[in-house]
Amino acid sequence: MADENNQGAPSPSLNILAQYTKDLSFENPGAPRSLQARDKAPAININVNVNANPLSESDFDVVLTLNVDAKEDDKVVFAAELVYGGVFRVTGFPQEHMLPVLFIECPRLLFPFARQIVADVTRNGGFPPLMIDPIDFAQMFTQRMAQEQAKAKVQTLNS
Repeated sequence: MADENNQGAPSPSLNILAQYTKDLSFENPGAPRSLQARDKAPAININVNVNANPLSESDFDVVLTLNVDAKEDDKVVFAAELVYGGVFRVTGFPQEHMLPVLFIECPRLLFPFARQIVADVTRNGGFPPLMIDPIDFAQMFTQRMAQEQAKAKVQTLNS
């Protein structure tokens, strides 16, 4: 029997049913020269993306994509891509809370595992482990919603 609050509705629940690596790529195009000591650290660029797709009424596939490239001048020192996903069961949340749960809470739960995979693959590639700073998924979500609203406004004006 589901937990119920005073109104008789089920209590909100978020469960991770599975976690998986969908895609992992690491490139070290200059090896073994790229492994030699360098005067300065390479410039590291990290791009993050989150997507969510329904699998059923209550189950969702949430995918966190991390693209990392390290460059020295215009030469790639290393590049890594990780697509890391989780299947989440989300029940009892009001409809207006579903997008924040899927795009803030779910990736927040996936991130430590994805971060460790990137650290391991960079270390295994011959570099110091890349420890990605914590990501503010709430800020990312707010920016994404603002972009979607601006795009919708432009489409309305162009119609």
